[in-house]
Amino acid sequence: MAKPDSLQGSLDLLVLKILSRRPHLHGYAIMSAIREFSGEVLRADEGSLYPALHRMEENQWIRAEWTTKETGHRARIYEVTAAGEKQLALEESRWHTVISAVNRVLRTV
Repeated sequence: MAKPDSLQGSLDLLVLKILSRRPHLHGYAIMSAIREFSGEVLRADEGSLYPALHRMEENQWIRAEWTTKETGHRARIYEVTAAGEKQLALEESRWHTVISAVNRVLRTV
């Protein structure tokens, strides 16, 4: 069974939503945003986030570029593409459908 803080099936949705509102974030900032915006309930670890970012980039939902931070360290920053905005709308619609179905079950059982 998935842990309560598991992002199973919702990581793409969360990443796309965060990047649509806050473009040009690097991976660690995305992980921090998920944790912060969820009230410290959800956590994305490097082992799941970076493969997801790579896959989303391959699907052309996001684009990435290297930048040099003020500290001199290089970081890969991400932003949502037009295809990613369409995918975000699809993912949000699916999520609301699932939430509605779960709520119906909870009310009837």
